[in-house]
Amino acid sequence: MALKDKIPLGMSLPHRSPDTLAMTTVAAVARRAEELGFRDLWVTENTIDQGTCFDPVVILTYAAAITSRIRVGASVVVLPIHSPLMVAHQWATLDFVSGGRAVLAVGLGRDHHYRDFQIPVSGRVTRFREEVELIKALWTEDKVTYRGEMYQVENLSLGTRPAQRPRPPLWMGVGHPNAVRRAARIADGWMGSGGSSIADFQTSVPILKQELEKAGRDPATFPISKRVFMAVDERPAVARAELNRWFTEVYHNPAGTDASGIHGTPEQVAERLEELVAFGANHLLLNPVSRHAEQLEAVAELAGLKSG
Repeated sequence: MALKDKIPLGMSLPHRSPDTLAMTTVAAVARRAEELGFRDLWVTENTIDQGTCFDPVVILTYAAAITSRIRVGASVVVLPIHSPLMVAHQWATLDFVSGGRAVLAVGLGRDHHYRDFQIPVSGRVTRFREEVELIKALWTEDKVTYRGEMYQVENLSLGTRPAQRPRPPLWMGVGHPNAVRRAARIADGWMGSGGSSIADFQTSVPILKQELEKAGRDPATFPISKRVFMAVDERPAVARAELNRWFTEVYHNPAGTDASGIHGTPEQVAERLEELVAFGANHLLLNPVSRHAEQLEAVAELAGLKSG
């Protein structure tokens, strides 16, 4: 059975690169991914970056405008460095203009995010949890009154409400075991980050499933995903070199080439993706790191979305 017949597949929209990205490439991948039957297009949020990185809401709005069915998501938006009112409004607007296709995944980010945005690291988990509660309320209620430790609002309503009812899905992309447990309780899906190792994913899934069951939620219907940075080539050394450049220049973690990424021939890559499904993934975000239009075709072929 082809990979596409086992789980839905997401595709990375070209948005982050050590090189310049052309809008023609972004447009071609968005349209072709929809045509091939990928379920969703995904980006990351990296406001301060050494290479090219587009703002997630802007580039997803563009992608939504030139497609009609494919869903549009970001994993992750670093929630504690933003105002929850702004995030709620931006994503409600994206959901509205896309006809109900937005998926927001949120996370705590890393220390540099707090330094760059001059937000205190202390209290970030409380801030994160309250922001999630507030965003959900703003998406679903006409008038919101909220009294938390960090946020207090009185009788507020958003300027735009999302198209999806009751609201867009709110996923989490967190890695710490406690955060994974929290995601099982309060999120609508979970995605292991591209920089996290495949071994970490294998360890996290049982923790997530156990907590889902404890919360009375069905692990079979809860989205469990992994972003997979990847490179496919009939010449395995070429594929590895391309992925190694990504993990070295963008992630500053060359070890991630083999620990977190997947590279090799189409057969080798397909085999490794099947392993992730065996570990419990019921969705995968496939993230080629270069030659985006060409790699999209190669990935679609190995997943069974197109015939060779």
